[in-house]
Amino acid sequence: MKDVIGTQKSNLAKQESHWETTLSSKPDMFGEQQSASASIAADVFKKEGVSDILELGGGQGRDTMFFAKNGFQVQVIDYSSSGVVDIKEKAEIRGLSQLITAKCHDIRNPLPFENDSFDACYSHMLYCMALTTGELEFLSKEIRRVLKPGGLNIYTVRHTGDADFAIGTHHGEDMYQAGGFIVHFFSEDKVRHLAEGYKIVEIDEFEEGLLPRKLFRVTLKKE
Repeated sequence: MKDVIGTQKSNLAKQESHWETTLSSKPDMFGEQQSASASIAADVFKKEGVSDILELGGGQGRDTMFFAKNGFQVQVIDYSSSGVVDIKEKAEIRGLSQLITAKCHDIRNPLPFENDSFDACYSHMLYCMALTTGELEFLSKEIRRVLKPGGLNIYTVRHTGDADFAIGTHHGEDMYQAGGFIVHFFSEDKVRHLAEGYKIVEIDEFEEGLLPRKLFRVTLKKE
């Protein structure tokens, strides 16, 4: 068991380096247009009167910029220093610096915010990075801690119906590597397991990209 845990930690360290290299060498790797999930999340946030958003794994900031343009105050964290620098530069160029705060952080560690700090949390495919279920349980509890009572957590993950599931090198649990990145695929049972302490508002299936990727969009409310 110790060997398995050690291997997983080693894999995670390699993934961090790979993300850093990829983001620094490919400006706007995911494009400048916001994700469809961010558009849907923004509509939900507006209806719920959200003003402060914590975005996890902001990447190069395409969704961050979109939220700020729509008037939300955004605190975004990412473990890639290149991504954080990119977000700060884009925010300054677009005149959005007053609405966006970006910092480096490893979400396997406690979130660097006080209890009850945010109206909502948003992440697009952050949960399906090379994170173990135990680490995801910890993250889910940390998000709940920093959300205000009744706060929303909206996240997306690739699910086990995706064409890439069980393809390539297996890295334990439901994690597979078919290219440079390890992907943690989710069953609905895992989504429900990680929802402890929340009310499940919606688990919606959707598709994205050319494959296409098959994902869940999960909307939770802090109880």
